[in-house]
Amino acid sequence: MQLGKSFSVKLWHLSILKKLVRPPLTRVRTQQCVSAPTERPLCTHGLEENQRFYVTTPIFYVNAAPHIGHLYSAVIADYLHRYWLMRGVQSKFSTGTDEHGLKIQQAAYSAGKEPLRFCTEVSVQFKDLFKKCDISYTDYIRTTEDRHRRAVEHFWTVLQDKGFIYKGTYEGWYSTPDESFLTPSQVGDRTDSDGRTVKISLESGHKVEWMKEENYMFRLSEFRSPLQRWLRENSEAIQPKRFYHAALQWLQEDLPDLSVSRQRSRLQWGIPVPGDSEQTVYVWLDALVNYLTVAGYPQDCSCWWGVAHHVVGKDILKFHAIYWPAFLMAAELPLPRKIFVHSHWTVEGQKMSKSLGNVVDPLERSQSFTTDGLRYFLLRQGVPDSDCDYYDDKAVKLLNTELADSLGGLLNRCTARSLNPAQVYPNFYVECFPRELEPGGAGRRAVSEDYKMLESVSHLSRLVEHHYEDLQAYKALEAIAGCVRQTNGFLQRHAPWKLDRRDPEQQRWLDTVLHVSLECLRVYGTLLQPVVPQLADKLLSRLGVGPEERFWANLQFLSSQHGDTCPFEGRTLGPETGVLFSRLERPKQSKVQSKGQSQKTQSKVTKHAKTTEVV
Repeated sequence: MQLGKSFSVKLWHLSILKKLVRPPLTRVRTQQCVSAPTERPLCTHGLEENQRFYVTTPIFYVNAAPHIGHLYSAVIADYLHRYWLMRGVQSKFSTGTDEHGLKIQQAAYSAGKEPLRFCTEVSVQFKDLFKKCDISYTDYIRTTEDRHRRAVEHFWTVLQDKGFIYKGTYEGWYSTPDESFLTPSQVGDRTDSDGRTVKISLESGHKVEWMKEENYMFRLSEFRSPLQRWLRENSEAIQPKRFYHAALQWLQEDLPDLSVSRQRSRLQWGIPVPGDSEQTVYVWLDALVNYLTVAGYPQDCSCWWGVAHHVVGKDILKFHAIYWPAFLMAAELPLPRKIFVHSHWTVEGQKMSKSLGNVVDPLERSQSFTTDGLRYFLLRQGVPDSDCDYYDDKAVKLLNTELADSLGGLLNRCTARSLNPAQVYPNFYVECFPRELEPGGAGRRAVSEDYKMLESVSHLSRLVEHHYEDLQAYKALEAIAGCVRQTNGFLQRHAPWKLDRRDPEQQRWLDTVLHVSLECLRVYGTLLQPVVPQLADKLLSRLGVGPEERFWANLQFLSSQHGDTCPFEGRTLGPETGVLFSRLERPKQSKVQSKGQSQKTQSKVTKHAKTTEVV
């Protein structure tokens, strides 16, 4: 890329940079409705920043139908949104579609459709998937909307007026499928099917073309030091850590100025550069501004923009960790609080590909495994800092073990009429289960293993809180599943179904065992709400826990053992609604696996790219 002339950046004194980075979000205890809203919430400017949370997915590129990776991004953002609502925080959650660029222009032409109609058809597929998978976004943004065009035009004008955009000539490699400019170090050689040597992007594997044209350049080279300072002073800005270190590594090299427009003769499907009808705004600059559009830009967006958290796939980290912060610095806007990065889903170690026939259809899987089943599997098995392999049998085994047998079986046992004929939340008798282990105490039946279980459950909410906020949902669900197993062990150990209800002492112990088990279930159901909202609602409703009793502040565990009043004691249980989660049949061999295996030796697939991931 051609570098711009040296440019003085007065903004980046340390004192100014600190103003752009906000303190971390803290928790509040106020109660609000935990059910996620379906309309854009109004911002209450009187709220402190620690009472607001704004989370975004990438906007997904409409070159193809949604796949499981798109849903994974959305489910991560959704559980974060629901979690903060449970904490009493006002939350905004945005997602949507990226609809401009040469790739879309070419795809629409090939399909014989007008570009907007082509984009709308694919965007509707994303919207339909998200609705059916309980993605509770509060704003769905499309880059073809008028509000977004106005935001991009204003943002461009701000950058230009401040001297960060200049007219120049770009000469170098460009990948149309990735809509990305590449440096020579990002390009390599590959032999195509005809035996010819072609240039490709080393990251995505897509062919690249040499391009030379006059367009507008952004003075990215001026922001290397400010970006380094931002990251070094905010070590939690990008999570997990491996991606934070990757961003710092990129900044060890010089940053060439970035081309931020294309000649309109080449690219018509996009937003024209303000004041220059012969140029089109570069699709990535256009797309990234969507986060500001949703926040209310170019009007006052401080209510939401100061608390922004991005969820992105690892393949678009550079755009979010380097380009986007530089654009924001140039516009003198606050930087995102955090950039949460996740890795990809593969099939038998390979990228999903139509040619291999191994693309996992999330809508089909949500119907096979249920919406909550698929959400649980993605968050339970997805590890953000490493790729995860998908196959149907893995999902079936996990869901049968943890949701149907362990959690569902525990609920069925505790609420069975044979054990609980009165169908009430039984009383707790502290003499049967004192606060401290008292060997040989009168009437005492609890043993050391039981106290270990109570200790695990009493610490569970703090552990889950930590993991949820650090984008480690799989660790949170692992901890919950471990406690569920302990509770099943507790019930099995004391076998309340063998007790004689005619004996008052045995009846008190039976009631105590059931009370403890139901208290454990109430905690599990409350903690699981961000991940499996329908299943958690079914569980809590069966226990008779009302909607206003399902917040983080309601997680006090086993109050009766500590001398406090338990609001659930003696309460009638909710109606029976059948099993919590029906067992799934294990597939003989999925279509994804069989076709993928038959073609596995015929093709090697490269890493994930923008065309299959997102903005």
